[in-house]
Amino acid sequence: MQDIWIKLILACGTISMMFGIAGLLTWVERKQSAVMQDRIGANRASIFGFKALGLFHAIADVLKMLSKEEFIPQGANKFLFNIAPYLSITFALVGFAAIPIGDQLIVGTKVIELQAANINIALLFIFAMMSMSVYGVVLAGFSSNNNYAFLGGMRGAAQMIAYEITMGAAIMGVIMVYNTLDLQALVRAQGEYLMGGWLPKWGVFVQPLAFILFLTAATAETKRTPFDLPEGESEIVGYFVEYSGMKFGMFFMADLVETVLVSALMTTLFLGGWQVPYLHPDGFHFPWGSFAALPHLAVAGLGVLAFFAKLTFFIGMLMAVRWTLPRFRYDQLMRLGWQILLPASLVNIAVTAIVLIVFKIL
Repeated sequence: MQDIWIKLILACGTISMMFGIAGLLTWVERKQSAVMQDRIGANRASIFGFKALGLFHAIADVLKMLSKEEFIPQGANKFLFNIAPYLSITFALVGFAAIPIGDQLIVGTKVIELQAANINIALLFIFAMMSMSVYGVVLAGFSSNNNYAFLGGMRGAAQMIAYEITMGAAIMGVIMVYNTLDLQALVRAQGEYLMGGWLPKWGVFVQPLAFILFLTAATAETKRTPFDLPEGESEIVGYFVEYSGMKFGMFFMADLVETVLVSALMTTLFLGGWQVPYLHPDGFHFPWGSFAALPHLAVAGLGVLAFFAKLTFFIGMLMAVRWTLPRFRYDQLMRLGWQILLPASLVNIAVTAIVLIVFKIL
């Protein structure tokens, strides 16, 4: 019973924290775009004259969406129209349960894994949840009784299927190298070292091509610029074009939640997750022979901090990409996915298999 409560608290804490980060991104995105475009950015919303660098704009947005009238177009399928935004955001949030945010926390005799759901096929679980979110996109476009929404839904479905296949193929090399689908075990395997103990055995170093392919496909999966064709704001095409109020807000938040999720996946698969270079359970063991002892609580805390620092790096990079690159044409988007990224990921699988067999023979 105690274990169930611990896992429940861990699951609620992890999902709430990730959802909070996604909410904060509405402010980060405004500020980052303002800096990149030499503007001041959001700075008007205030409470008793206190502006907090525009942070209150996120609260103002929520209040605005909660108080707006929710409109359902004539001829729309009301049940599917209402359920679509919930499907989009729920499946995006559930994936966080399998992300390890730290190693083990030992309290007395209790060993707590800092992973809400310790699933031995965590990677398959996350991909299954991500693929389910396509139903929210398709149903929103289909149920709106609007040709532009339907076009956006079809665009979104085709894009998500094309790039999810590439994402799955790209991580095959990572799975082959670390020989596990368990994300916690995969992060621990990245705690080994190459080049005489100097270079961490992180995914980005042993699978650089897979990292580039996964990064590109994951950016497309979030449906954000330069892959934002399902929304196409300037073309008035989008699967949620008929939505208003908080239902529109849920679709908007789903994109940001997916941004945090794919950033967490890239952190876990390619940047060592919670691993800190040269940090072991008893302290730092540097490659030149020095040792610095640390208590267990400090080691566990550093691991969690390292995970969120890497997560912040990837989120910042995805945000910068959005405000830097122009949108692809749809034929370019499909060509990139099916004719370039997918074949490249298959080549990566073949090369990785050959290299592993050669090393095994030698």
